[in-house]
Amino acid sequence: MAGRRVGPLMRNNSSGAAFIKSKVGIAVALGILLGFAFAFFYPHGFFVSATSARLQTSSLRSVVSTSCEPSEKVKALKFEFSEASEKNAELQKQVKELTSKLRYAEQIKQQAETQVAILGQQHKAGPFGTVKSLRTNLAVIPDESVNPRLSAILDKVAVQKELIVTLANSNVKEMLEVQFTTIKKLGIPNYLVVALDDEIVDLCESNDIAFYKRDPDEGLDSVGKSGGNHAVSSLKFQILREFLQLGYGVLLSDVDIVYLQNPFNHLYRDSDVESMTDGHNNMTAYGYDDVFDEPSMGWARYAHTMRIWVYNSGFFYIRPTIPSIELLDRVAYRLAHETAWDQAVFNEELFFPSHPGYDGLFASRRTMDYYIFMNSKVLFKTVRKDGELRKKVKPVIVHVNYHPDKLPRMRAIVEFYVNGDQEALKSFPDGSEK
Repeated sequence: MAGRRVGPLMRNNSSGAAFIKSKVGIAVALGILLGFAFAFFYPHGFFVSATSARLQTSSLRSVVSTSCEPSEKVKALKFEFSEASEKNAELQKQVKELTSKLRYAEQIKQQAETQVAILGQQHKAGPFGTVKSLRTNLAVIPDESVNPRLSAILDKVAVQKELIVTLANSNVKEMLEVQFTTIKKLGIPNYLVVALDDEIVDLCESNDIAFYKRDPDEGLDSVGKSGGNHAVSSLKFQILREFLQLGYGVLLSDVDIVYLQNPFNHLYRDSDVESMTDGHNNMTAYGYDDVFDEPSMGWARYAHTMRIWVYNSGFFYIRPTIPSIELLDRVAYRLAHETAWDQAVFNEELFFPSHPGYDGLFASRRTMDYYIFMNSKVLFKTVRKDGELRKKVKPVIVHVNYHPDKLPRMRAIVEFYVNGDQEALKSFPDGSEK
């Protein structure tokens, strides 16, 4: 069967239709591709309104701002916390000061009431267990004419008519530096150095420490400028008299003492003399019955004696009373006429009773807590070896009175209690090296 023949015209028509179809296909394909391209590059439309653009920009800024806000808030919170901490510390300091002043005022009030009640008029004895004698003597009337220059200094330095007084010459310069550094760290304002030579004057001036240099006195100056620790210590009984005459309570301090708390917050102020002890436990510090055995006496072989370890004349609080001034006079007189240790004389005059040929001193006295006002025997022989005591006991002061290597022990005490070095005390022997 012969095939059908196609004419030229029909062939041309068929080719044109195919060509047109291919163009349409290409156009559709291009449209689809362009659509994908625009959809990819302009997801929100090619013609975006100004409002829409602003919204997008605002949204972007919001995202950036949100990401920055946490760090700014943290900074602000940290600043507020820092300010609050400072205010809290200042408030705590004010509360502590007010508490101290209130305690002091209560003590003075109680003493005044007792004095008025007992001295105001004669009384009948009350019921059993209610009778109490007067323990606190009246303060003297201040006499500024005694030493106007010293009076002006004390008026600026003292707080509530009280201050710490320490005597120093250049022989104890390094120990004095350790001491006043601890005083300044605690913020104790009522601290005064009696400068016994010009080198100590210069030291105090360069460190902004209040000082007093006495008017020239040949006898005192010779000891003050060249004397050792004990010789200088004996001068205090003459020098302190003027402080008491001016009406000030004095916390006398040797230079070999480290301060760890404000001592004025721990005084009772109910006695003429309030002194630290050389004792190291309850018996030795506060007194005990010591039985003396004499076998040749047979039935009466045991004799009971009362014993107490001495008060330390290097750290005591003394009120401005007549018995206190009499004590200073007695000790100063004996030291000027005898070859004696000032601490021994100080205790003899405080404790010896009246007896034939001798009138005892009627001064009231109080022994300080030996864990609070601590001597170096208590620290190095007991406290440093006892884990519980190390945690519980925070002394007000430590007096390095039992050891001749004073300066290194003072520095070690600062490291242990102030800087927290728990190894600082371990290298030292209990006592002095032979």
